[in-house]
Amino acid sequence: MAIRGIRGATTISADEPELILEATRELLEAILDANESMKPEDVGSALFTVTDDLTSTFPAEAARQMGWGLVPLMCTMEIPVPNSLPRVIRVLVHWNTEMPQNEITHVYLRDAVKLRPDLVTAQ
Repeated sequence: MAIRGIRGATTISADEPELILEATRELLEAILDANESMKPEDVGSALFTVTDDLTSTFPAEAARQMGWGLVPLMCTMEIPVPNSLPRVIRVLVHWNTEMPQNEITHVYLRDAVKLRPDLVTAQ
């Protein structure tokens, strides 16, 4: 079985714990919806990053709230590149699947669609 990476990102309007958790849950749900055969028990791990203007809570907490309690989760800070998009939450989900890489659907929400317009599908 292969391990595939699924990328996703979203943005929030302010550094508030509930906004981070809500946006992260929305992002993970969208990833699950876009990759229909994905189940939390098939997730090998997930790495969350936030821009340096988000410090009020860990986005991984949202995954735990969704039942990903046995999935190894880690949070880290993005490189603070000048003039980069602010208040961004990113995730890289490592998924154990037989699905070919070209069939994986990456998810970018809100202003994060600007990060990878080549991966954003019409909705």
